[in-house]
Amino acid sequence: MTAQGNSSGPDGPRPSDPTSAPAPVPGPAGPRPVPGPPRAAASAPAPAAPAAPSRPPAPDSVLEVEHGRVREDGTVFVLTPDGEREVGQFPEGTPQEALDFFTQRYDALAFEVQLLEQRIRKGALSPEEANASLAKVSDLLVEPRAVGDLAGLTARLDALRPLLTAQRDQRRAERARKQQASQARKEEIVAEAEAVSTGQDWRNGVNRLRALLEEWKSLPRLDKRQDDELWHRFSGARTAYTRRRKAHFSELNEQRESARVVKERLVKEAESLSASTEWGPTSTRYRSLMQEWKAAGPAPRDVEEPLWQRFRAAQDVFFGARDAANAEQDREFAENAETKKAILVEAEALVPVTDLDAAKRAFRDLADRWDAAGKVPRDQIKTLEGRMRKVEQAIRQVEDDQWKRSDPEKSARADDMLGQLERAVAGLEADLEKARAAGDDRKAKDLEAQLASRRQFLDMARQAASDFS
Repeated sequence: MTAQGNSSGPDGPRPSDPTSAPAPVPGPAGPRPVPGPPRAAASAPAPAAPAAPSRPPAPDSVLEVEHGRVREDGTVFVLTPDGEREVGQFPEGTPQEALDFFTQRYDALAFEVQLLEQRIRKGALSPEEANASLAKVSDLLVEPRAVGDLAGLTARLDALRPLLTAQRDQRRAERARKQQASQARKEEIVAEAEAVSTGQDWRNGVNRLRALLEEWKSLPRLDKRQDDELWHRFSGARTAYTRRRKAHFSELNEQRESARVVKERLVKEAESLSASTEWGPTSTRYRSLMQEWKAAGPAPRDVEEPLWQRFRAAQDVFFGARDAANAEQDREFAENAETKKAILVEAEALVPVTDLDAAKRAFRDLADRWDAAGKVPRDQIKTLEGRMRKVEQAIRQVEDDQWKRSDPEKSARADDMLGQLERAVAGLEADLEKARAAGDDRKAKDLEAQLASRRQFLDMARQAASDFS
């Protein structure tokens, strides 16, 4: 048996035809259409198709559905907005088999439409690819041999055309946006490169310019005039920086050679002083030599470290000998330290001060004895002097406090401030009572906050005034 009207031939649709159902497969009961792709719902609501025209019942129909019918001889018709059209014949099968064969073809067409809708709506196709696919699927809907809502499929395809126009406009706008962003970024790169080219960062500048160059290469090209203009500025900045950097290091090499001459002289003098026993003057001279060493700047790397080691070695010899002499002297000063510790015990007993005049007389006597005791070991000077100075400060603090309490000018200022605050508090209390009486809660709350703050200041003023009483 053969389904008549199939444009692919007597063996059914070709497998390469994307809208055709598979060919009938022979079976015990004769040929039956093999099920095609499942009828899937569209991913988005399909546009309303023109309603199929109503038709009077056909007297020769044995099976009718919404979009088609089957005649007694197996001829199948599809109903379109333009009227009824014959799509093929399936004379040796049942009417339902004949109808199923052509509705499965419709399902295949609907599947193609749905797949195209999904890919276009998701932006999976470029506008050019989408237009080509839309034209291809539209060609499949030109009088197809299928039964179903063919007008609805055509309407769904038509609804994709405005979407494609919008996507094309969107891509065009996106390209324009990327061009604008690329231009803006390239202008920023040029500005930064020009700033680097006039700077003094010789270590990081070259790396930064290299990174800017790599970023430039990754950006979309502009139109030739703009791109060439910006590139000329960028390239010029890099060239200017490279020239200045080379000149800097050339000058630096000259400076390092000059530093080598200076440091060789300093090393010779430091070595000549290493055996000196004039501790004070020689220590001062070594400090001057160190300042000259630092001011000379770095010498070439291959001589800098050896010269420094010789310079340090000469200093170490001198200061080692000086420290040994000081250590011997410190042993002689140990007895003086014990005497001063005994004086400190007496001095620290004066604190806290209860009788200022007696404490001042006693401290003067102790200070005279302290000076007469002589020098102490260097490692004890700071500790002992600090303890004695702490007692002296405590006595002076008591003396200062007494003077402040007896200062009539400060006492008068404190009394005046106290009077002002007391009057301000009294005024706020009166205003608060009036606000409460008037039922003005908001004003009362504000006055309460002000009153609390003024009372706090008043307490502080009273405390200050009591210090003068």
